[in-house]
Amino acid sequence: MLRIENLHVFYGEIHALKGVHIEVRHGEIVALLGNNGAGKTTTLKTISGLLPAREGRIALEEAPLVGVPPHEIVLRGIAHVPEGRRIFNRLSVRENLLMGAYARHDHGIEADLARVLTLFPRLGERLTQVAGTLSGGEQQMLAIGRALMASPRLLLLDEPSMGLAPVLVEQIFETIGDINRQGTTILLVEQNAAMALSIAHRGYVLETGAIVLTGTAAELSENPEVRRAYLGE
Repeated sequence: MLRIENLHVFYGEIHALKGVHIEVRHGEIVALLGNNGAGKTTTLKTISGLLPAREGRIALEEAPLVGVPPHEIVLRGIAHVPEGRRIFNRLSVRENLLMGAYARHDHGIEADLARVLTLFPRLGERLTQVAGTLSGGEQQMLAIGRALMASPRLLLLDEPSMGLAPVLVEQIFETIGDINRQGTTILLVEQNAAMALSIAHRGYVLETGAIVLTGTAAELSENPEVRRAYLGE
């Protein structure tokens, strides 16, 4: 579905991604693991067209994405939930959700809104509430719901557990699993490696801008290097 080949990205003179290769197949959850500064967020931003690639190829269903504007990438079926949520604080929950569908002109928007409110019942209780007054967990739900309103085939999730209490982390990851089972393919960036690998099919480990390990979630969970570096063992 998504294929990244020999991707090189720079911030000025800083070589942030160094020949990254990633494949995400239909129906998968693929986890991208790594420490802070490894290049995980840079990878997602480059897929979304928010950062330019110096070299390499990104393709969705074999259609090239490098150089395509971000709004066109959304129209092609990729939605991005950024690190830090980035909701519209002064808009209501409902207005935030509808902003996710800003580029759509089909008749399925209300059905997708109903789906989001089924996935996140708490948002349904707060539709008229100003989004900036929500708790951190509710804001994360809103950010994911807003992305789903674009009706994506591929969902990019950047650190969905950041700053959340453990009970909310479990709830968010259960819902991510539900979203995947309903047919949405997911590329997941997550510091909580144990949670990410518990729901992922496959994964990649990124270190200083390069992929150093790849395998099934089970293989990575049993890898001594991964266990020592990311699972606290």
